[in-house]
Amino acid sequence: MSAAAPAAQNSPAPDYLHDGSGIASWLLTRDHKRIAIMFYVLIVTFLFLGGIFALVLRTELLTPERTIIDATTYNRMFTMHGVTMVWLFMIPAIPNIFGNFVLPPMLGAKDLAFPRLNLASLYVYAIGAIVVLAGMVAGGADTGWTFYVPYSAETKTAVAPVVAGIFILGFSSIFTAINFIATVHTLRAEGISWMRMPLFAWGIYATSIIMLLATPVLALVLVLVAIDHLFGFGVFNPAIGGDPVLFQHLFWFYSHPAVYIMVLPAMGVISEVVPTFAHRRPASYTAIAISSLGIAFVGFLSWGHHLFVAGMSELDAGIFGGLSMFVAIFSAIKVFAWTGTLYKGSIAFRTPLLYFFGFLFLFIFGGMTGVAVATQGLDVHWHDTYFIVAHFHFIMVGGTITAFLAAAHYWFPKMFGRMYSERVGLLASAAVFIGFFFTFFPQFLLGNLGMPRRYYAYPAHFQFLNVLSTGGAWLLGSAMLLALGNLVVALKYGKPATANPWHSRSYEWLSASPPITHNFEETPVIRRDPYCYVLSEHESRERSFPPSETAA
Repeated sequence: MSAAAPAAQNSPAPDYLHDGSGIASWLLTRDHKRIAIMFYVLIVTFLFLGGIFALVLRTELLTPERTIIDATTYNRMFTMHGVTMVWLFMIPAIPNIFGNFVLPPMLGAKDLAFPRLNLASLYVYAIGAIVVLAGMVAGGADTGWTFYVPYSAETKTAVAPVVAGIFILGFSSIFTAINFIATVHTLRAEGISWMRMPLFAWGIYATSIIMLLATPVLALVLVLVAIDHLFGFGVFNPAIGGDPVLFQHLFWFYSHPAVYIMVLPAMGVISEVVPTFAHRRPASYTAIAISSLGIAFVGFLSWGHHLFVAGMSELDAGIFGGLSMFVAIFSAIKVFAWTGTLYKGSIAFRTPLLYFFGFLFLFIFGGMTGVAVATQGLDVHWHDTYFIVAHFHFIMVGGTITAFLAAAHYWFPKMFGRMYSERVGLLASAAVFIGFFFTFFPQFLLGNLGMPRRYYAYPAHFQFLNVLSTGGAWLLGSAMLLALGNLVVALKYGKPATANPWHSRSYEWLSASPPITHNFEETPVIRRDPYCYVLSEHESRERSFPPSETAA
């Protein structure tokens, strides 16, 4: 017995996946990694549910008149698609999955600052999602995801349950934001100063500030919409003395910063992927880090460009247009830094990097159209046309999804200790980009020709571009299934991963793959920058780019 005791003490700690068994060990866990995995399952489920709604919409638009559903069902379907994709996927996806999983080990911490609050955010998210879906099934709101008044106050569909679910989801976002901010401020390991934090941590930190400050405004406006709908108080309904423009100001004060809740975490992912696969430190760490805070700050000041056609003075329009374009400066800083990092790098063309190239094209193209719609003269022509749909999807949906898939592949070895098939991953990434481009690029042309968005029927001369868009949507859906299938198969059949298969220098790779429950046996002391690709003698002997185990 005495001889066995030291052996037991020296046995390696189990990884987080095998430390405790049974459903209860997962449902009651306070381990940030297990909570991230449960978020993963829920959020990916809603991603594919939103994708199904989108395919139904695009299939209906295959012909100028009715194809598979009637007009009322179409209106409810695009509302279900928008609500599901915005609030159940794009806003929580990267922060709640990858932020939850990698932020603590990135900072040398054993968990988030408030583990119980983290678990509560998961259950609040699940409850909110159930309420939203129940409202959709019960009556199906037909207002679109923006719930614009006065229609949302007068429609007979189930607006109140859907906005109640989104109200609940807001608490999950606030809990997560508090946890991330507290973790960044209080749990950084010795040696990790503010200017030594990995860039993904900067993206999550800036996102958390927006979530914490802007989400209560959304909660307020949704409560007022529900009150107007249920009781006819007339806060926003002009028929009984309300002000619909007030609704637009309040809604877009949250929803424009929400754009950056979606894109800032995506930028953080890209800022990790590029240095890793270029095997170079970022061209300007400080510029990338500070520009994240710049985007967060200016994002609060540019909501008014959504109201150009609602009526405002030329001075107001000029100020809001200028501020909207000012955001592009911070975004351009990141783009130049990423491309500068690739210059003279030892580039490994792996799946996450290919998603970066897709992200870069969609983000730049969508960003340029964003500068265009920030100009009042152009926005008046394109407002409420398919041009806006294409712009939003290029920069927000395309940017979020490509970065989400880059993160899913980049941190897959860290999360599950397995390697996926690179060949299938590269094929899927190319198909995702091609499918996305052919889905939404024709919509720029449709909008410029004057086709309004959200219309059930359209003139026959728009059919060719709609057929092209529908074909792209089915290709995109198939590519997403291929990417998911590749990762699911790798969970069981993938080759075991080393602790750091990409030879990244970011701090989360100092832990095992998959990590033990508390990430590190001892809290690490950091003596180097997170992107210092000057390797030690021991690391140099093991260095091989690309690593042999990623060639599966």
